[in-house]
Amino acid sequence: MKDLDSTISTVLENIEEDRATTKELLHDLMKYLAVADDRHREVGSIAAKYVETLQRSNEQLVKVAALMQKQKTTSFSLTSEDKDNLYDLINSEEEEDDS
Repeated sequence: MKDLDSTISTVLENIEEDRATTKELLHDLMKYLAVADDRHREVGSIAAKYVETLQRSNEQLVKVAALMQKQKTTSFSLTSEDKDNLYDLINSEEEEDDS
């Protein structure tokens, strides 16, 4: 149980760091876009990627919160669905890091 708490803490720290970095990049990009109207075409897809990153981190937070809630309400054990979801989450993160 303590190992799970430690892992969840690490995951949450990573999510928060990633969100802060992404928000900073998105903020900088928005300032760049504000200078001229014709820049949207140039960097619009990059802005979309930043927003997608924030959406994925929201999904990660929801999954972690669900696991934490489940841990509080019952004795903790991962169902096969939980394991599959975590496995998919890890794989999708690795695939995105590779691209």
